[in-house]
Amino acid sequence: MSFISSPVGLSIPGRTVCSLISQCVSFAYINSLFLGFSSGFKMASNYASLVKEAVQLLDKFRASRQCLDDFTEDAMKDLQDMDMLQRKFILDVVSGCVEQKKLLDVVINAFFGQHVKSVSRGERSQFVVICYLATFLLDDLGLQCFSSIVKSLDIKKMHMFLGFFFSNLTTWIQDEWNNIYDSAFVAKQWIGPLLRWRPEIDILMDQLAVKISQGNLLKKAATKTTEPQEFALTEPKPRPLPMPELIPQQKKCKPVPSSTYKAPKEKQIIEENKQKNHQKAQRVMSKIEEDLDSRLKPNSFHSRGAPSSNKAVSYPIKLNNAAILRKEALYKRWVEEEVQRIERLVQGERDPSSFLQWQKEMREKDLQEQLPKIERRHLEACISEQEAALARKRIMERNQKAAQLKKEETAQLMQRYAEKRLQEEKEIKDLVQQVADGHKNSKAAKEKLQKLKQSIVKEVSEQNQELLHQALEEAEAEMSRKFEVIREIHSIESLPRMKFKKFDDTDTVGHELLGEMSLYETKERLAHLKNKQQAEQEEKRKLILEEKQKQKQQLMEKLDAINFHSSVLAQATAIRKEERKAEKELIQQVVAQDETVLALKKMLEEKKQERQKLKQTESKVKGHEQTGGHTGTHSQASVKSWEELEQSLSRLVENFS
Repeated sequence: MSFISSPVGLSIPGRTVCSLISQCVSFAYINSLFLGFSSGFKMASNYASLVKEAVQLLDKFRASRQCLDDFTEDAMKDLQDMDMLQRKFILDVVSGCVEQKKLLDVVINAFFGQHVKSVSRGERSQFVVICYLATFLLDDLGLQCFSSIVKSLDIKKMHMFLGFFFSNLTTWIQDEWNNIYDSAFVAKQWIGPLLRWRPEIDILMDQLAVKISQGNLLKKAATKTTEPQEFALTEPKPRPLPMPELIPQQKKCKPVPSSTYKAPKEKQIIEENKQKNHQKAQRVMSKIEEDLDSRLKPNSFHSRGAPSSNKAVSYPIKLNNAAILRKEALYKRWVEEEVQRIERLVQGERDPSSFLQWQKEMREKDLQEQLPKIERRHLEACISEQEAALARKRIMERNQKAAQLKKEETAQLMQRYAEKRLQEEKEIKDLVQQVADGHKNSKAAKEKLQKLKQSIVKEVSEQNQELLHQALEEAEAEMSRKFEVIREIHSIESLPRMKFKKFDDTDTVGHELLGEMSLYETKERLAHLKNKQQAEQEEKRKLILEEKQKQKQQLMEKLDAINFHSSVLAQATAIRKEERKAEKELIQQVVAQDETVLALKKMLEEKKQERQKLKQTESKVKGHEQTGGHTGTHSQASVKSWEELEQSLSRLVENFS
């Protein structure tokens, strides 16, 4: 703990300097207040009434819900009808009790702990005020004023409290105060003055004891009144003990969340998001570069990867009836087309195979001429894309500089606006203070408003009584109606019940009809009819299953024929694929030997290298900015890198032309 030495050689803890300074200022202010206040109020009754008002205000104050400054402002508005010195005395006593709560609680808590049965919790504020006056303001008040305040309260309880306070002052009370403030400061400022007042306080306590004894004697000398005696009646049986009340189980308090003692996760989440975005951008860039590289390869144009040597095991696929029938229709159509083609050849038509061969050769020739042009256009597009990326980078840097300048201008404007707002708020507070000073003479208006409210409350209470009387009459009428309904229900229930004859299901009703049957016979006939229907349904189900088996056998035969047809087509397709593969390899070799394509590839590679150098310079610049390093050298290096890029680009254009 750090200590601060006072001018008189007293060391005070650093954590109590602020409270001690405020307390000293408060004492000086109250001292000057009492010098003027004692001249205007010589009567002891004034002090007693002011202390009672301070006790009431202290009862209303809740430290957990209210601020002391706001509470004193509200109390000042309520006490506007009092004199200025009286109002300041009350507010200073209340604020002093709140500020010195730690010191006063040491005495008051111990006093209530020892005298639980003789004092109530509602009188706590009263003892707090007396303890505050005795500890801090006894020198300013004087013994006469202090004794008048004590005698205006409950004499017996005041005698008990003062005896408790001054008897334990130099023992455990001083030890507890030393734990809060410095021991030398406590002994000089509080214990010493109180010990000097000890003889006068003893005289005051003797006076209080005399008054207490006189009050007891007067009570003993009172005449006895006639005591009534109970009648000699038979004692009733003792009532049974009531059932013990169930003690409600209190809910367990929720534990303090772990997030209370942890640093906020927002910063960590932002860093994780930055890393994820950076990784995602790297993946996207690598994917784009791989895509560009794959497009630049001459052997990869319209090509597919080599088939795997280990062919996957082809499991048989179970086809439904519709799929089998569709395949059968395709097979029949193909067979019909082949038959028609053979018939046309037999009739003397020309075979189109020579024309198809010529058409195929011409298409290959056109493709060989178009492929170099397509490859050149693709490479030119890649080069323009690299140049556009460099231009976008330059524009981005220019926009960042403009945004930084805009932010600085905005910050300056906000600073000016904040200063202007503070000045306006200060002027408004001064105006409010002037208006509050002009509202002192509002007592008559408050009394008039109170009378108006009382008249309104009286009228409302009369109306409520009338409504209550009317509701009571309606409830009595409803209750009588319910009793009448209950009486009718009881009378209906008391009537005798009819006894019914036992039912025999083998007897007929006796209406002498032609198809008359008993209930038992009807049930038997229905059961026989149900069995007959079940037998017919079983026969139909058997026929349906046989029909399905026949259809399944036919579909299996069709499926075998379709599989044979598919295998033949697969062999023909494999042969055609081999031919196409050989043609593509030949075309790719022709494209790879084109000189224009090779020059464009070389130019694209140089553009990529320039862009990579630019990225490296940007990463170095970012590292210098994070460490707060050489900003001047960074700007020179960036200018040189841009000049080198422009020179290399001009050389590439000259070489290409």
